[in-house]
Amino acid sequence: MANLARQLISFGGIGTLGFLIDAAVFTVTNLFLQNLYLSRVVSYLAAASSNWFLNRKFTFAASDRPPVEEWGRFLLLQAAGGAVNYGVYALLVTAYGFFAAHPVAAIAIGSIAGMGVNFLTAKFFVFGDPRNQP
Repeated sequence: MANLARQLISFGGIGTLGFLIDAAVFTVTNLFLQNLYLSRVVSYLAAASSNWFLNRKFTFAASDRPPVEEWGRFLLLQAAGGAVNYGVYALLVTAYGFFAAHPVAAIAIGSIAGMGVNFLTAKFFVFGDPRNQP
C-alpha cells in the first residue's frame, strides 16, 4: 500500500507540473493561433509528453519497451483521460463565458477530471510490470 501511495503522490505532483506546462504552452500557442480548441490540443500533447518522461523516471519503473514505443503507448492510452480532460474543458469554454475568458481555469478542472483515468492507464497498461504493483 505504501508503494501505491507513493505512486499517487508522485503522479499528482507530476500532474501538477504537467498542468503548469499545459497552461503555459496553451497561453503562448493561443497568442498565435487565437483558437481555444486547437491551442488546447497542442498544449495537451506537450503536457502529456512531459508527464510521460517524468512518470517514467520518478513514478513507475521504466518498462522493457523501447522509450519511443512506450511514449506512443502512453499517449495512446492517455487518450481516454485526455478525452475526459478535453471534453470538460471544451464544455466549460463553450457553455460559460467565465471559462472562455479564463481558459486556464477550464484547463485545471479538465486536468483534475482526467487524472484518475490517466493514473490507472499509466500504472496498469503503460508501465505495468510486476515491479510497479503494490
